[in-house]
Amino acid sequence: MGLIGDGLDRAVQQAFTRPIPKTAGAQMRYLVRQLHGTRAVAGLLGISQRTVERYVRDQFKHPRADLAARLTDAVRARWQPGVRARARKTAATTTGIVIETRARFGFTAAPGTTDDGRMRRLTQSLPPEYAGRLFSAHEQGAPERELERIAAEGLQEVYFKDGGRRAGDLTVEFTNIDYVDFGL
Repeated sequence: MGLIGDGLDRAVQQAFTRPIPKTAGAQMRYLVRQLHGTRAVAGLLGISQRTVERYVRDQFKHPRADLAARLTDAVRARWQPGVRARARKTAATTTGIVIETRARFGFTAAPGTTDDGRMRRLTQSLPPEYAGRLFSAHEQGAPERELERIAAEGLQEVYFKDGGRRAGDLTVEFTNIDYVDFGL
């Protein structure tokens, strides 16, 4: 996943009402319930079915670091789907999304204006239509470049064009992303 896709996932995870299970056994039991069996969990995590059964019965308690990371990621991806869906829907219909980024912004504008790109740090609230487009594209598996284009379009309209009050023919290029973070 890319920077923007991961940022969207982190933003939605902030809406969780309960923390994910802490122990490896509890995480395995949760995945077994979600995937309806130990064979599916074993295939997902790349371990044997017998190893999954041992974690479920708490015979194994401390997974290797790589397995612990895969296990936590798998649980986090499936944790509280209803809460996650409500948070996305609220952002896409009423509240919008806040984007904080440090990236290079370049411009295509009218002759006589500067179009040299430079690094900027921006924190800007994007309206619900851009949040909806970002979440929709991310859910459909859009490439990172498409997510960047949607975010750039939102920043262009809201921040650089000030909602249509200035720089009417400005086109923003959003490149060299240092970091990006989202908030709901």
